Amino acid sequence: MTALASRGQLRMSFLRYALFTVPAVLLLGTLSGVLSNSGYANGWFDALRKPSFMPPAWAFPVAWTFLYICLGLALALLLHARGARGRSAALILFLVQLALNYTWSPVFFGLHLLWPALSIIAAMIVLSLATALLFLRIRRSAALLMLPYLGWLCFAAALNVEIGRLNPEGGRVAPAPSSADIPL
Repeated sequence: MTALASRGQLRMSFLRYALFTVPAVLLLGTLSGVLSNSGYANGWFDALRKPSFMPPAWAFPVAWTFLYICLGLALALLLHARGARGRSAALILFLVQLALNYTWSPVFFGLHLLWPALSIIAAMIVLSLATALLFLRIRRSAALLMLPYLGWLCFAAALNVEIGRLNPEGGRVAPAPSSADIPL
């Protein structure tokens, strides 16, 4: 026997990572969206003028579920590449861009800050591209899993720009949430 671990053992090691990373990335992304009241159920967002290329409401949870699964798998591949040169830097960059990802919904949907949200997407694109390039040196498949995410981020940036352009008073489009309190 010349190998330390069989192919089956290596595959199981990757699966153990994926069984943690995929649900964790997906859960945190879902929580970010739910806690910030993202989507058309948000009265403020629903009142905004939307660009003609805005996808239907159902497309966003479908797309983000797929993208978070891809990100979770990419992370599992990177964690599985123990001892790989540049792995620590790639992990740090990945986690920073993921943290930015989780802040976008609260900034856009929660705080109604259209242009700061665009700045976050721009930073996400730059960091995700750098992450994908680092992943390419370590695990080509992890880099390929980042490509749909990068494409969606560019699309989301275009949506963000157009929504900001169509709604120059974006933060004040809808009234503040009403209270159930009876005025005295």
